[in-house]
Amino acid sequence: MPDIAAVTGAAGFVGSAVVRDLIGRGIGVRALARGAAPRPNLQGLDCQVAEADITDRGAVERAFAGARFVFHVAADYRLWARHPSEIFRANVEGTRIVMEAALAQGVERIIHTSSVATLRCSPGAAADETAPLAPDEAVGAYKQSKVMGERLVEAMAAERGLPAVIVNPSTPIGPRDVRPTPTGRIITEAAAGRIPAFVDTGLNLVHVDDVAAGHWLALEKGVVGERYILGGDDVTLRALLAEIAALSGRRAPTLSLPRAPLFPLALAAEGLAHLTGAEPFVTRDALKMAAHHMYFSSAKAKAQLGYAPRPHGEALTDALTWFRKAGYVH
Repeated sequence: MPDIAAVTGAAGFVGSAVVRDLIGRGIGVRALARGAAPRPNLQGLDCQVAEADITDRGAVERAFAGARFVFHVAADYRLWARHPSEIFRANVEGTRIVMEAALAQGVERIIHTSSVATLRCSPGAAADETAPLAPDEAVGAYKQSKVMGERLVEAMAAERGLPAVIVNPSTPIGPRDVRPTPTGRIITEAAAGRIPAFVDTGLNLVHVDDVAAGHWLALEKGVVGERYILGGDDVTLRALLAEIAALSGRRAPTLSLPRAPLFPLALAAEGLAHLTGAEPFVTRDALKMAAHHMYFSSAKAKAQLGYAPRPHGEALTDALTWFRKAGYVH
């Protein structure tokens, strides 16, 4: 009988990539998914499915019973929410419940999926694992909650022997971005020609399947209590939009906008979102984050784990191919 790995957030973008990677390695997978969560990413996969919300302690403990490993991938990844407390509940309290359930069930090793959102950007340089943020330094509910969740895991590893290794994905892109993620929305909107301008910012792009492979490498070779950035290539937003335009047969935008005049637009978009419940395309928090080029170094993961991400262009091509087949882009 194969080892069992329990994966939270298994129906999601990164979670389902982790599930696929584990199945490919011959690991038995117990995929945790909320009862209401759509599951197209799990269809046809050879895995158990356990209905469990990560804020339901009893359900999580039952789902972890007999598991050798836990991959805690579940997170509320929204840069805006009508009720920000929902983000904190999932990313902080949910993480606490998952870690305590893993301890209670005697899990051998836990991989906690954090984010580069927990790290301090360095002007003119790629940030690394040595610059963690404090919660009050983070912009917005998502980043604050991810910082708090990561610090909680670190404290439990140091004080209670929690056998957890932390991974910090940068900005995953690729196939099966069902929701889609904020970056997936940029890709689909740009491919449809609906992003005519850009701000001076940058991000680190990585193929979602490379992030998934990095999770396994962290389990095999990572040190408990340590964090490892799972990133790819640093790319300016302008260059990203130009690449999408080239792949979509469109003209690349050339208009660069200052951020300051966009804040009233973001405020209006958030106000409309409060009425409709639909996530706004531009938010004040996103504009604040865009003040920095969000560049990150994966040197530690490459040296210590053998992590080897592919060029971001392949990830972008795979993402667009999937979005077209799924009907997100026409």
